[in-house]
Amino acid sequence: MNSVRTPPPFDLHGPATPVSPVVLSVPHAGRDYPLPLRAALKVPPTSLVALEDRHADTLALAARGIETLFVATRPRAWIDLNRAEHERDPRIDEGAQAMPESAQSLKLRSGLGLVPRRAGGVDLWRRRFAAEEVRARIEQDHRPYHAAIAAALVAARARFGVAILLDIHSMPPLAPGGARMVIGDRFGRSSAARFVARIEGVTHAARIRSAVNTPYAGGHILDRHGDPAANIHAIQIEVDRTLYLDRRRDRPGPGLDAAAALLRRIIDAVSDEALPLADAAQ
Repeated sequence: MNSVRTPPPFDLHGPATPVSPVVLSVPHAGRDYPLPLRAALKVPPTSLVALEDRHADTLALAARGIETLFVATRPRAWIDLNRAEHERDPRIDEGAQAMPESAQSLKLRSGLGLVPRRAGGVDLWRRRFAAEEVRARIEQDHRPYHAAIAAALVAARARFGVAILLDIHSMPPLAPGGARMVIGDRFGRSSAARFVARIEGVTHAARIRSAVNTPYAGGHILDRHGDPAANIHAIQIEVDRTLYLDRRRDRPGPGLDAAAALLRRIIDAVSDEALPLADAAQ
């Protein structure tokens, strides 16, 4: 009897075995909203757009050269790939471990757990999800995405002696005069400082204000994949949406080409910084 193969929960762009030490990931731009998700909503489906890194995949694709790029197809509202498997919200998830609020992470308390409870300040769901429902999302969507990234990083390190994950996100505009790009490395735990410094150099040269770890230091993806001692580094890049979206922050706008060129220079700088180790590994 032929078994039915479940398609992967991501689109792979470029070779599965990387030909660059830099690997790209876009975990929050998915727009494939399954019927069970839409049926469970108590708000209009448009409310879920607040959870998206709107068209961050379009930005990453425009910047990509030879790099391996993973783009999650499932939306963040279905499952957040930047949360650990245990970050389950007991208010909406029957399989979540009961714990006092004081023991929960800030993200979980605010409704942004493995399955988000809130978006744009409103509660999303008309019912709680059975433990089996969330477990299926973990097994079919969360674990395969992380397994694919981990395999690509190990392969890149085997070829080049070093691997760097650039995890691409987008953010709403910060306060006037604030950063328009935020570089996260979990306060130095997920990447060597030299890679972050090269990214800062690119943004400075482009006269784009940047900040490191404030207000976004990165999440589970950096914790899961960054291992500087093993020459695997992981950096989160948050891009101000006004740099590449239209006025409504809904569709790619006139700034897309310039933002993609900036991201391309960042990728090149990180790759260049890795070259001494990569050359030694050849």
